[in-house]
Amino acid sequence: MKKLYILFAASALLFASSCKSNIEPEKATAGEADFSSYVAIGNSLTAGFADGTLYRSGQESSYPSMLAGQFKLAGGGDFKQPLLPGEAGWPYAPALGRYPKRVLGFATDCLGNPSLSPVLFSGVIDTGGSAQNIAVAGPYNNVGIPGIRCIDFGIAGYGMLNPYANRFFANPGVQRPLEVALAAVPTFFSMWLGSNDVLGYATSGGEGVVGGVTLNDISPLSAFKATYDASVAALVNQGAKGVLINIPDVTAIPYFTTINPMGLNLSAAQATTLTAGYAALGLSHVTFTEGPNYFVVEDATVGARKLKAGEYILLTTPGDSLKCGGWGSMRPIPKRYVLTEDEVENVNTATMAFNQVIADAAARHNLALMDANSYMKSLKAGITWNGVTYSPTFVTGGAFSLDGVHLTPRGYALVANEILRVINQRYRSTLPGVDINSYSGIKFP
Repeated sequence: MKKLYILFAASALLFASSCKSNIEPEKATAGEADFSSYVAIGNSLTAGFADGTLYRSGQESSYPSMLAGQFKLAGGGDFKQPLLPGEAGWPYAPALGRYPKRVLGFATDCLGNPSLSPVLFSGVIDTGGSAQNIAVAGPYNNVGIPGIRCIDFGIAGYGMLNPYANRFFANPGVQRPLEVALAAVPTFFSMWLGSNDVLGYATSGGEGVVGGVTLNDISPLSAFKATYDASVAALVNQGAKGVLINIPDVTAIPYFTTINPMGLNLSAAQATTLTAGYAALGLSHVTFTEGPNYFVVEDATVGARKLKAGEYILLTTPGDSLKCGGWGSMRPIPKRYVLTEDEVENVNTATMAFNQVIADAAARHNLALMDANSYMKSLKAGITWNGVTYSPTFVTGGAFSLDGVHLTPRGYALVANEILRVINQRYRSTLPGVDINSYSGIKFP
């Protein structure tokens, strides 16, 4: 995930109902809320990021856009988004040699087996003008910025650090993201900040540190709390009401769960040979049995070891290296592709602490709170909406896009409906849900 520009995240968090919504009210009402000027604050999930990049139709299918459509039924105003001109995705990724958007296509692996899998977009490049500053058409209502962390939200000149922000900040070298959010004078806001404060650490295989400020680190709790509390207070003090959304369990998304850690299937002879080979290297603690085995990974303390239950192999691990390169069997999988038990604990501990900050802010200001962490976990069992079942299964589950972190438009619709539910509950409004199945999922060739 390409540092500041791709992640973000992370990502996702879904509607808990097992069937279609309750009977909708005859007339949408705002209740105690005022939706006349709605501003959406957040990161890539708020911007509509999907398939490894940001592109126009993804922005148009963002959950804030869906919410704004329902708010309009109860007095909501117009909703401006800083839309990109095309579908190829932006910005250009030099490391890939092309734009980073993933699409579903046919690919042949190292064994000669063809299959449908995510491949890099190779269609029409329609990104001309994407970098042009469009602040003159603002202020914008969707100020979701891919890559932004909570601790970045008060940084003056942040627009110079992030190309997505640079596009629509009126003064990129001076403004703080919070100032840009306040420019539309919101009467109602949603805030989904914080995922990137743990996600960069997780998606880098724990390469960073706890309490650091680089993109691979878990953000310091003190800085997170100070920035989050100040941002919410500024919005509320300006007269806005809103909904806060907490951080989902990032280890429950396809980016971490797609590759089976026990994917090393061996015959009796293979198991014996591998055990002997590791013993000859002085690694007699690495043993194998006939049948499924945990993959072998690098370990700074003992050199190499087998994975444990509750550890994860990242989706970015080269599949051909596992199939044909001996990774995980004859060669330990490099550490950067693995999230270990200790690193998982670091992510979980930080997520819990950050979510407490968010819950405390919601209680202190009497705001609605959408518990994305709980809903993410509920998705594991599958969620059925009007005959269609969604799950976190990569590609076929329908909720997550082809980067394994961000959602499909249907996934974002699931999120929108859960947000609408908690808004109705807190503000006594009667906003109808969106038709989830009317949005697109994974597009097959």
